[in-house]
Amino acid sequence: MSSDADADTEVVTTDKLDATVLKIALVVVLGAVMSILDTTVVTVAIPTFQARFGTSYTVAAWTMTIYTLALATVIPLTGWGADRFGTKRPFMLALGLFTVGSVLCSTAGNIGELLTFRAIQGLGGGMIMPLGMTIVTKAAGPQRMGRLMAVLGAPMLLGPVCGPILGGWVIEVASWRWIFLINLPIGIAALISARIVLPRDLPQPTERFDLLGMLLLSPGLAIFLFGVSQIPVMGTIAAARVLIPAAIGIVLILVFVWHALRNRFPLLDLRLFRNRSLTTAVITVLVFAAAFYGAGLLIPSYFLQIRGQSTLHAGLLIAPEGFGAMVAIPIAGMLIEKTGPGRIVPFGIALIGAGLAVLTQVGPDTSYALLLSALFVIGVGMGFTMMPLMTGALRTLSPHETARGSTMMNIIQQTGASIGTATMSVILTTLIKNSEFAGPAVASRQNPAIAHALPPGALETGLHHAATAFGHTFTVATILIAVTFLTALFLPRNKTLAEP
Repeated sequence: MSSDADADTEVVTTDKLDATVLKIALVVVLGAVMSILDTTVVTVAIPTFQARFGTSYTVAAWTMTIYTLALATVIPLTGWGADRFGTKRPFMLALGLFTVGSVLCSTAGNIGELLTFRAIQGLGGGMIMPLGMTIVTKAAGPQRMGRLMAVLGAPMLLGPVCGPILGGWVIEVASWRWIFLINLPIGIAALISARIVLPRDLPQPTERFDLLGMLLLSPGLAIFLFGVSQIPVMGTIAAARVLIPAAIGIVLILVFVWHALRNRFPLLDLRLFRNRSLTTAVITVLVFAAAFYGAGLLIPSYFLQIRGQSTLHAGLLIAPEGFGAMVAIPIAGMLIEKTGPGRIVPFGIALIGAGLAVLTQVGPDTSYALLLSALFVIGVGMGFTMMPLMTGALRTLSPHETARGSTMMNIIQQTGASIGTATMSVILTTLIKNSEFAGPAVASRQNPAIAHALPPGALETGLHHAATAFGHTFTVATILIAVTFLTALFLPRNKTLAEP
């Protein structure tokens, strides 16, 4: 047997986290950090794209939307690709696509080119996370996933922590093109490391490619998420531009469900839902992603629009959330080694709920110490939630099911995040529009000339009403977190592993 195969066998059977496992995991983390970093950096760059290309905010925001749609299109293919070709080659393909897409984005001369190149990035980015989770799960074995996440969970949070800070700094001191070029050295390092470190693929393909399933599920997800993404643009869920694509997407997804349950080798194996632990985790992830990522959209907007902070300072103010998660993840990883997610995740969700409850009371002059403390608590809660939830679900699957299970979890997480961010955006926008001076007061934070045109006292009144709108929207996120807490109570409370 080849040395690669021997190494792979050693990885699965050795109890401790040996050097081989850690090297494999570090390669995956490198790719994951690159894709996460890029997402958070681009979020703060949308106003810059608007000004640079002379377009509307709605069109500039498509730099995020087109990435999400490309992501949704390719994620369903990763489970089959991992089974058919192994994980090393598809993972390197994903890294290559993402890196090439990043370089192309940096050369864009107009908004059309930027959108096209962002789609290429999305095709690569959509495969990185599910393939990465499959690689580390197979390398470590389900019994050691908690320990591995305790070691490597914190580095994976460098993207969310550093992204807004790095994006704000690069935009202020250099060209916007560098928010994409920073991916070039990371991508090259990840590709070289993957070529050297990851075990050689030894696929044993036994399943036919489900072409009909791909033609149903991938477009269905993309069209549905397009409809959802139009909710903030249209300002209502009742618009035809929202309802028609969302309905078409749902129909395609439902037809796929019917097809998958009748097909021996479906693109996405819905029979995995027979696993009660996975089913409970999927429901929890869906609601949690809607609440957490929806609230995550509000936090930087509050610092920018209510407190008048720059993009750099807003990024720095968000950092305590990431630091809280970095503190919690090693502890959560050690705990998940000894018990089930049902004893850890509810505690994490309760902490997130407590932090969000503080944010429901935000005003235009709320103490920064209180805000940063709340963000730290939310981060700690996230550290006790996301990794234990994913780890607890995937370790109940057999090695053959891991790729499909990881793909499913990523689809659900992406869908929940898209729904949550769109919903929170509409609620916030609607509440601000309902106040006479809230909109102009918020706009004055980016254009001080507007403040001078307002009647006496209107700026203070407008900011108060706008801050209240943020508080009410955080209340919606808090309610969703409470629902997540209820679903998390049904997660397994004992450590369960897949049958060998």
